[in-house]
Amino acid sequence: MLYKRHWDKQRVIDLFTIVDWLMTLPAWLETKIWQEMETIEEHKNMKYVTSVERIGIAKGRVEGIAKGRVEGESKLLKRLLERRFGALPVWAIELLSNASEPALEAWGEAVLSAPTLDAVFHTAAAPRKSKE
Repeated sequence: MLYKRHWDKQRVIDLFTIVDWLMTLPAWLETKIWQEMETIEEHKNMKYVTSVERIGIAKGRVEGIAKGRVEGESKLLKRLLERRFGALPVWAIELLSNASEPALEAWGEAVLSAPTLDAVFHTAAAPRKSKE
């Protein structure tokens, strides 16, 4: 409908940015909206995105979301550890930077009861590297 009212692509994107800021749509509805926008763009002779490219884009979104979640967990855990144990040594920062999501989750639970920083990282989720 916005394209029929002669809105350009950037103006539509700007509107969706505001809508995203105001509310979170269910994943199924967000997917449906983007599929409809792609269909409209294809009909308006805008850049065509092949099915292979769409699969890659979807995969990239999923990977990006997962990476962002891990980075956020790592950052939060670092703050909690610093708050509880003081400045972190290099080995602890490296572990946090390279950790998997399960390791971060295990360490996040361990931070609540571990008596020392070293004890936090002695969980089953990930082996601890040697100290520097």
